[in-house]
Amino acid sequence: MPSVAFYTLGCKVNFYDTEAIWQLFKNEGYEQVDFEGSADVYLINTCTVTNTGDKKSRQMIRRAVRRNPEAIVAVTGCYAQTSPGEILDIPGVDLVIGNQDREQIMTHVKNIQESRQPVNAVRNIMKTREFEELDVPGFADRTRAFMKIQDGCNNFCTFCIIPWSRGLSRSRDPKSIVAQARQLVEAGYKEFVLTGIHTGGYGDDLENYRLADLLWELDQVDGLERVRISSIEASQIDDKLLEVLNRSSKMCRHLHIPLQAGHNDVLKAMRRKYTTEEYYAKMQLIRQAMPDVGITTDVIVGFPGETEEMFRAGYDFMKAVNYSEMHVFPYSKRTGTPAARMLNQVDEEIKNARVQQLIDLSEEMQLAYARKFVGRTLSVIPERAAKGSPGRSIQHGFSDNYLQILFSGDDSLQGELCEVKVTEAGVNECRGELVSVSRATAEPRRA
Repeated sequence: MPSVAFYTLGCKVNFYDTEAIWQLFKNEGYEQVDFEGSADVYLINTCTVTNTGDKKSRQMIRRAVRRNPEAIVAVTGCYAQTSPGEILDIPGVDLVIGNQDREQIMTHVKNIQESRQPVNAVRNIMKTREFEELDVPGFADRTRAFMKIQDGCNNFCTFCIIPWSRGLSRSRDPKSIVAQARQLVEAGYKEFVLTGIHTGGYGDDLENYRLADLLWELDQVDGLERVRISSIEASQIDDKLLEVLNRSSKMCRHLHIPLQAGHNDVLKAMRRKYTTEEYYAKMQLIRQAMPDVGITTDVIVGFPGETEEMFRAGYDFMKAVNYSEMHVFPYSKRTGTPAARMLNQVDEEIKNARVQQLIDLSEEMQLAYARKFVGRTLSVIPERAAKGSPGRSIQHGFSDNYLQILFSGDDSLQGELCEVKVTEAGVNECRGELVSVSRATAEPRRA
């Protein structure tokens, strides 16, 4: 039986795409083996969001070539899309295919097996207007199913290379999403995470159909308990979406809404499409529609031109928004973006000191948010036994509002909807005790 090994770098969308590519190999009779071992085909799904992403991608490609010089080494993903020439210059690479045409991977692999001629199958992604349909009927070792509903981005923020590697925003056909949702429910999944490069832009290229319409359709899927949106921009949360958040019993009380900077001058330099005032007003509307919602965010620290005053104002703004967690990144120059050429780059030491201050603030807010739920019962879907738990007797899962909760129970609870009473709050993990295992659908929530 021929074997294939995968290595995926980068975001959830890349992990989804790898699962889809695995299906293509599986259908041709391949078995999946560990990347560190010997395989007939190695596929590296690359990331290019930072210069470091490129570097790590190159390292993994070279590692595959060393593992088995006779193997076919195929490279896909964002770095493959933007720099196919650089990748083909690495000795031992056989196939470079970008973020489209991946349903043709098996044809390329068969041709290369016969001819051993390297192939560059990358096309200009900016001309692509169709969503790439790849089937994913299940996910290895997961109780949450990821569903890619959108690809590409039209925003062109000054720090970001992604529109050049993923193309412009394209939405997946809603019929296809609902069909996959039913298939995944039958396979036993109770929670879906809707993902994309710019998930909230879903429907921008469709006729009179938006993300809110899709969420109402998913709300009607029997057996589906929870729907989570992986990330959404504040400007994309309109009245229709607020109504879904308020009225659908399946929407998780958790939203990831990137802020990137807490000062209007920095937001303008980043070419973000909102002011802090607009962002704050939207957060208030979300909290009215969905009480107790956990709001998480991304922040870039030390963007070119960010002064100490701007940083302090941003710090105070983030405190006022009162997130349940922040993902904090120091600004890193991405070759080929306008921000990399900007003057007033911030010193690395200053960046790192600011990052630390925001991580401390994030942990403070995380703990305060978790403490609100001590003594309350939350719905948790256990994903795995907690690391280091004796005899796998403690389960680890996420509540609908994205608290990580540990509680006593065996592996048979994994994937089930459990009601768990929170007994102790922590920064990253809370503790709780199992109240009941519920297989009934919750009542619709009202504000």
